[in-house]
Amino acid sequence: MYPFDYLDHRRACTAKQSQREARFAALPDAYKGPLTSQQRSILNAPISSLVSDVQNGVLSPVDILRTYGKTASIAHQRTNCVTELLLPEAESWAKGDVNLKGPLAGIPVSLKDSIVVGGFDTSVGYSSKTFKPYPEDGIMVKLLKRAGAIPHVKTALPITLLSFESTNDLWGVCKNPHNPKYSPGGSTGGEGALLALNGSRIGIGSDVAGSVRAPAAWSGINSLRCSTGRWPKMGMDTSMPGQDGIPSVFSPMARTLDDLTYFTKAFIQMKPWEVDYTVHPIPWRQELYDATSESKRLRVGLMTTDGVCRPAPAIARGLELTADALRAAGHEVVEIPVPSFPSTATPALGLQIASVLLCGDGGKTYRSFFRTGESNDPAGAQINFYQSLPRPFKYLWYLWTRYVKRDPLWASLLRYFHPLTDVEHWKWVSKREAFRATWFEWWDQPAQKFDFILCPGNATPALPHKAMHDAVSSCGYTFLWNLLDYTAGIVPVTKVDGEKDQLSKTFKPANGVEKGAYKYYDSAQMAGLPCAVQVVGRRLEEEQVLAYMKIVEDSLRAAGTVYEHLDI
Repeated sequence: MYPFDYLDHRRACTAKQSQREARFAALPDAYKGPLTSQQRSILNAPISSLVSDVQNGVLSPVDILRTYGKTASIAHQRTNCVTELLLPEAESWAKGDVNLKGPLAGIPVSLKDSIVVGGFDTSVGYSSKTFKPYPEDGIMVKLLKRAGAIPHVKTALPITLLSFESTNDLWGVCKNPHNPKYSPGGSTGGEGALLALNGSRIGIGSDVAGSVRAPAAWSGINSLRCSTGRWPKMGMDTSMPGQDGIPSVFSPMARTLDDLTYFTKAFIQMKPWEVDYTVHPIPWRQELYDATSESKRLRVGLMTTDGVCRPAPAIARGLELTADALRAAGHEVVEIPVPSFPSTATPALGLQIASVLLCGDGGKTYRSFFRTGESNDPAGAQINFYQSLPRPFKYLWYLWTRYVKRDPLWASLLRYFHPLTDVEHWKWVSKREAFRATWFEWWDQPAQKFDFILCPGNATPALPHKAMHDAVSSCGYTFLWNLLDYTAGIVPVTKVDGEKDQLSKTFKPANGVEKGAYKYYDSAQMAGLPCAVQVVGRRLEEEQVLAYMKIVEDSLRAAGTVYEHLDI
């Protein structure tokens, strides 16, 4: 009851942050000081070599853990990316709880804060969920330990999980590792910041509208959005339990593509379907990966725009570099004009369907965990604002936007964005299924027949903190593939150039989505931020998409474009 509820909130925030800093300060000397030459070699070694060295007794898993504990501490100092520090407990796990004969023996893995680790809180950024440690590990962590991996930190996210930001009252502001004035992405932004600074080897996050891909694109790492059923979903907490209109998918992230591929293969080989009923019994299909990797001439669909929000100059340049590199490598790259998308399943319609389904409860569920005075994420606050408008007023606003302001796209997003009844929800699910069926047929038509689609990872590079108040709707380049449940991966390509990537002085936003996205675009201020592309396959094509990502990376390297990662 107010004001006591507010006081409980403030006390929890102060206590959790103090607890976190005390745990960092209490780390043994082995986790402090400059990196040694051995630790540098550990950071640069392939996962396969580290696993081999651990299993052959050449390298201790504790040595690897202390290396990444040290770099995680440095990354946290720079970006505020860590929520729960799992050290020194992780050292005891390394000595007895993990299977050092497994395919991930001794490999440190970081986890989005929503993943359950026994003995620790799973707060999801809510103060009401603090000081309630789970008694045992969730399924994801049990599987990781069975594979030999060692969780060492949990990482930042936004309170609603509905933002390309990763900030909340409980843990504070998580910052982009390239520029602290910008967001690292969300909702798995802490992983993006940590991995970009070599603070972990592998990260695991969740993705409902781009939440492992936006952080990868904005922080300069790789990620893979898996299709539903290929990855465990039990043993987690969330801001929206029960939401199934657009299912969230837990998926891997890594600093390099080699690490991402190795980890995905190793994890699937642990047969997660034997412990999680939601996982399809589909083993790792090495033959598909190998056959795809050896392809000499692929047919690539190039989505230069989705017809909703044109990619910013920096993103368009990265996309063009990639398309040119693929052509130079002998692949066929075919542009997909906006009119060629299925007329009954355009990306604009997809954004409308996905937005309505994701927020079908009107935000009541995620708001139910708030305490009095607890700050909402700017994106979540905007969603609340639109959802709470009386329907008659919203309809008048829709008419004004469509017929007076002549912005039918923005009007279409406003029109049905309100809490749904069960009958309405079923109707929108039916629209989702029709949308998926249309795309399934469209991709099979001779004019398409693409091996994969190449498109932006996001319309813009990383945006400043709190910009999601205006840019909450500019998530179409990732959200579309959640709606379709397609497998999609992020490959970093280049960085913003203050001169080359200036916005034309004649540019005018075509609709409300573009207006919000471009409000903060400034190539001079954004110079040095990552630019990424997205590689999209069809449903349950994880092996093929990872192979396509390798072909993209190899083609870029052959063309002289090699992404420069940050160093700690």
